[in-house]
Amino acid sequence: MDLSRITEYLYIAAHPKAEDADAILALNVHLIINMLHQPAAEVYSRPPFQLVELGTYDSYIVPIPVNKLVQGVEAALPVIQGGDPVLIYCREGRHRSVAMSSAVLIAMGYSAEEAMKLIKERRKKADPDAWHIRRVIKKFEKTWNNLTHMKKVTNV
Repeated sequence: MDLSRITEYLYIAAHPKAEDADAILALNVHLIINMLHQPAAEVYSRPPFQLVELGTYDSYIVPIPVNKLVQGVEAALPVIQGGDPVLIYCREGRHRSVAMSSAVLIAMGYSAEEAMKLIKERRKKADPDAWHIRRVIKKFEKTWNNLTHMKKVTNV
C-alpha cells in the first residue's frame, strides 16, 4: 500500500485496494475521501468506513473545482476534531489528493505555503508545485478565508 502519514490526523495514499482495508483500519482511519472518478473498492463504502466520493480530474484544462475541496474539508473537519484521522487518495497520491490534503491543512490553520511544504516533506512523490495544483490550492485558501470571515461576521 502506497500511503504517507502527513500529520497525526491526515494520510495521503495512492488508490487503495480492497485488501488494504485492514491496514487502513489499523490506522484508526474511518473517513476516506476518494478524489478519483473511479469508485472506491466496495469495502470502503461499508461500516466502519465512511466514504466521500469527490471524483475530479487532474488536468490544467479541467481544474479541480474549489467547491469539491470545500465539500471534502467540511466532511473531514468533524472527524479530525473528533480525534480520528482521515485518508485522502487519488490515483498516485501526487496531485488531487495533495490538493485536498492541502485544503484540509489550510482549514486547520496552515497557510497554503506551509501546507504544501509539509506535504512535500512527508510524501516525496507529492507534487503541489505543479502549476495547476498550486493554483487551485491558493484559490482554495482565498475562498476558505473568505468563507471563514463571512461565518464570523454573520455570527457576531
